[in-house]
Amino acid sequence: MCKIVPFLALVLMMPCIADAADKCVFYKKNPDVNLNVPDWSKSIVQPLDFMDLYHGNVVATLADNYDVAADINELGDGGICVGLDSVNATIGYVNFLVKIDMRHRVDSCSYNAVLAHENEHIKAYLSVINDYYNDIKNAVYTAANSITPIYVETAQDVHAALDNLNEQLQSHPAMILMKQRIYAEEELRNLKIDENEFQYDELEKCND
Repeated sequence: MCKIVPFLALVLMMPCIADAADKCVFYKKNPDVNLNVPDWSKSIVQPLDFMDLYHGNVVATLADNYDVAADINELGDGGICVGLDSVNATIGYVNFLVKIDMRHRVDSCSYNAVLAHENEHIKAYLSVINDYYNDIKNAVYTAANSITPIYVETAQDVHAALDNLNEQLQSHPAMILMKQRIYAEEELRNLKIDENEFQYDELEKCND
């Protein structure tokens, strides 16, 4: 226990807090990590402004949410160590907004040809999460496992400490790099689809 006599309080207070915080290192555990892929939905709209007749557009919404559970240990001489017990991550696409030029009548040959092409883009987005599932889970684990418990003085401070741990998790380099890889792979797969001339041939066959 760190004892403080009154006339040395200002001098010794910071070292004592540091000593207490150092004790929290001994309570670090390997957190459990679960990765879930969310359900997704698709909406189709036809904007009032004209678009490229040969190209629709897909706006993909990628969600990443992290539900963290605390591992709480009370110190015998006062204070609490708050660490990560588990991380329940949900990462994936939740919505796709497909835009098709309004000059394509709904369910017409050209409308369906453009929609079929945009559906290929949606498949590409979904395939990224599917193919990188293990890499994403490993990134979450790497980030979570690097975080040491935080020392707090009272139970009222636990919630703020848990928020701090969550922020550390999401800002970890492994998480940032993981998102960059997802976005880069999105772009590569979408470009490959747009290089396919088949969609243009199908549109030209339509006599709407």
